[in-house]
Amino acid sequence: MSEKLLMGNEAIALGAMRAGVHVVTGYPGTPSTEVLETVAKHNTGGSIYIEWSVNEKTALEVAAGAAYAGARVMVTMKQVGLNVASDPLINLNYIGVKGGMVVVVADDPGPISSQNEQDTRHFAKFAKLALFDPSTPEEAYTMIADAFACSEKYGKPVIFRPTTRVCHSCASVEILDDLPKTKPAGFIKDSRWVIFPKLAYANKPKIEVNLEAMSEQFSLYEKNILTGQIIDSIPKTLPVQKSRRKGIAAGGVSYAYTLEALHNLGIKDSECKLLKISTYPFPDKLALKFLDGLDEVLVMEELDPVIENELVRLCGLYQLDTVILGKRSGNIQNTGEITPDIAAKAIAVFTGKDLLETTVQTLPPMPVRPPVLCAGCPHRASFFAVKEASKTIQAVYTGDIGCYTLGNAPPLNMVDTCLCMGAGITIAQGLKRAETNTIHFAFIGDSTFFHTGIPGIINAVYNQTDIIAVVLDNSTTAMTGNQPHPGTGKTMMGGSSVNIDIEKIITALNVSVVKKINPLDIKVAKEAVRSMIPMKGIRVLIFESPCVSNINTAVKATADESKCTGCKICAEKFGCPAIGIVSGKAQINKALCAGCGVCAGICVPGAIKMEETK
Repeated sequence: MSEKLLMGNEAIALGAMRAGVHVVTGYPGTPSTEVLETVAKHNTGGSIYIEWSVNEKTALEVAAGAAYAGARVMVTMKQVGLNVASDPLINLNYIGVKGGMVVVVADDPGPISSQNEQDTRHFAKFAKLALFDPSTPEEAYTMIADAFACSEKYGKPVIFRPTTRVCHSCASVEILDDLPKTKPAGFIKDSRWVIFPKLAYANKPKIEVNLEAMSEQFSLYEKNILTGQIIDSIPKTLPVQKSRRKGIAAGGVSYAYTLEALHNLGIKDSECKLLKISTYPFPDKLALKFLDGLDEVLVMEELDPVIENELVRLCGLYQLDTVILGKRSGNIQNTGEITPDIAAKAIAVFTGKDLLETTVQTLPPMPVRPPVLCAGCPHRASFFAVKEASKTIQAVYTGDIGCYTLGNAPPLNMVDTCLCMGAGITIAQGLKRAETNTIHFAFIGDSTFFHTGIPGIINAVYNQTDIIAVVLDNSTTAMTGNQPHPGTGKTMMGGSSVNIDIEKIITALNVSVVKKINPLDIKVAKEAVRSMIPMKGIRVLIFESPCVSNINTAVKATADESKCTGCKICAEKFGCPAIGIVSGKAQINKALCAGCGVCAGICVPGAIKMEETK
């Protein structure tokens, strides 16, 4: 055995490999992406099948098929990806699996890089599935094996729910010996694999029995922990004569913060009754032992009051007088991350302990650095071409999920709506039905096009909707770290595949007007947009140019101050971060310049030229 410094996602991946996973599928999404990538990195000999699927629903169904045949499978996604995968996952609980199936769903409190703050624990309860909630990378490494074992014991998929700080924090993890591996037995034909209403009705009682059995099992589970004794303290806010017997319940990374706060406040393990919740179904019997003799309980958890609600339920069911404090009572914030400081302050108030004030050196304010499209990003050129070509007409620009969502920022201001993956094309169709005299441009990236964009194109063709769809094809899934997709001709198994051509797909869908343009040729790009505006029906413009992070060029832009008129089009209208205005003249930061050449194409006085650097 040895120790390795691992990111939480790496720990999850290596833990799954230790547990004998056979198939890993997923779709990239922060904060989950590195799980699948780590399995691929360590997949020496190719004994594990790994794929980035076109979307989360597809990933889950591919994994389900392998689990039908007895393979241990893992699916990875972020929390909003679970919405896409929810249809097969809920139904799969009624069908069941033969091999262990763990669905890793990374929640994103904040949110830091997501559309919302949804809490996957609610989904587990809604879908009647077991869920494991690790608090540290070290725990995640071993807990993933427990999740596989639970899945195989009950013949059901299991959700594994790390949050951002567990996914992306690092810790020294003890690498254990591999667990005994079993070979998939193979698919056996049986009526159990075909879901019908009668089968669903027959299996529903079994699901309910399983939930009760899991609750019993989880009350004995080693990672659901009850420690300490009753705190008999006197909060400063209460009369001196009234002492209160207190306890703290926590789950996920909030449990780690709670331990840290208790240590810093000088509260020993033997002085604090502390409950750690790592699973759903809720371990009722363990929680009742925790509640016994307590007057007040503080609950620390991200994101929603899930543990809090379960404790309130038990207090009502068993007529306990214990007061449960947390998000609903206002003791803990009900949005955003729980930080170590937030946990320490809340626990200090709750326990009546003095929180030591630490002197922090005052630092100068950090410069404001809003997220922007990279210098040389072809999406900036695409947005600029559309903006210039449509500036004399009434237009709405619907966006989608990807790097190009940053097109909403000044000076481009080219994303008027953004909802979810694939919605740009369909939102534009709804807007067109309400505003028939407006031209609607719908932007979508290449990876998102494969994910959920194609049905929107079909819908527009079928219903003869007047929109201009703009596919921003930079030949990668750039936002999450340049993962391959069906249009790249590469797979996670390291081999080559068919490069699926977006233009051919769109043409095959009976879109009559399809044009493919290099957006860096700004003059040609603007003319292509102008030509499409007066047309009717759905028109598709494909702007094709590789992501700037995947190219390297010795050509850089240079500005001749003697020719620069100070019009500022390059810096303040096009908005390239490599261009600044100094003393009224354009200056180019060659360290940032990617050599795309668009600035030279839009410079009216010809002050910007492209030169090869040594």
